Amino acid sequence: MRTTTLGRTGITVSRVALGTMMLGAWGNPDHQEAERLIHTALDAGVTFIDTADMYSAGESEEIVGKALKGRRDEVVLATKVHFPMGEGGLRQGNSRRWIRQAVEDSLRRLDTDRIDLYQVHRPDPTTDIDETLSVLSDLVREGKVMAIGSSDFPAEQMVEARWTAERRGHVPFHTEQPPYSVFMRGVERSVLPTAQKYGVGVLTWSPLASGWLTGRYRRSTPLELNAFRRDLISHKFDQSLPGNARKYEIVEDLIELAAEAGLPLTHLALAFVLSHPAVDGAIIGPRTVEQLDDLLAAADVELDDAILDRIDELVPPGTDLNPSDADYTPPHLADAALRRR
Repeated sequence: MRTTTLGRTGITVSRVALGTMMLGAWGNPDHQEAERLIHTALDAGVTFIDTADMYSAGESEEIVGKALKGRRDEVVLATKVHFPMGEGGLRQGNSRRWIRQAVEDSLRRLDTDRIDLYQVHRPDPTTDIDETLSVLSDLVREGKVMAIGSSDFPAEQMVEARWTAERRGHVPFHTEQPPYSVFMRGVERSVLPTAQKYGVGVLTWSPLASGWLTGRYRRSTPLELNAFRRDLISHKFDQSLPGNARKYEIVEDLIELAAEAGLPLTHLALAFVLSHPAVDGAIIGPRTVEQLDDLLAAADVELDDAILDRIDELVPPGTDLNPSDADYTPPHLADAALRRR
């Protein structure tokens, strides 16, 4: 398993990280099977595990905590805060009030005394970034958190956070976690170059584009979605959207290209993400041990320039095949009242 240094933190991690969104009610509810998956990943050399408080309403963190008993020091453990963890509007966001409570909840569920990387899951337009960085800096100084990061932050907000940290004496974000795949290349325009400029580590998620780049979804087969895809990310499969209809065509071209290279499509997709010089690691989210084994076999695959050029022809650099796939839309675009007089 290849390793790298996470940004400028000095922390060494495997280039393939285990994401645990699919462990628990959202994916695999069998805790013993989920723990076996985590142990298989550790035994294969994975040293970075990424979760979030909101994954299956905290169940994912609990599974990770149980699996790491006796093996906690073998991994760099990351989790996130932002999304609602209860009713009423007080248990969410990036405020000092909520982060102070959320970090304690995560530490309890993970059954650990520290979080190696604590990430802000999305920007929060209602909270000044100074407020967020202030409380995160306090947690770092207290030893509850070792490093901090952002997720799905646009480049301009990454720069604002860095400027605020320098001006106010806060700990800066050490990492950014954007979605990145052959189908989602928009981050190549500004997010990845900005990360490189400031030495921010990049941990990409969804390298298989929510399953599209496994070859599972093809025109020749009925579109069958599990509850998670149907209820939470249906916009990534809605065939009324031109970008989603285009995915079928590109999948066929990529399957052919992968065959020419002697690779499964999943290996081609993961190797593409890891080929970008700004990317430190890619987070995979298998639901079963069999899926994990397949993806771990791709960890050391490298694509030559000819293959990368062919991919560029199919999906041009800096392009999101389906713009609606974006999981974060700035409020001034999502809310009409903010862009009209």
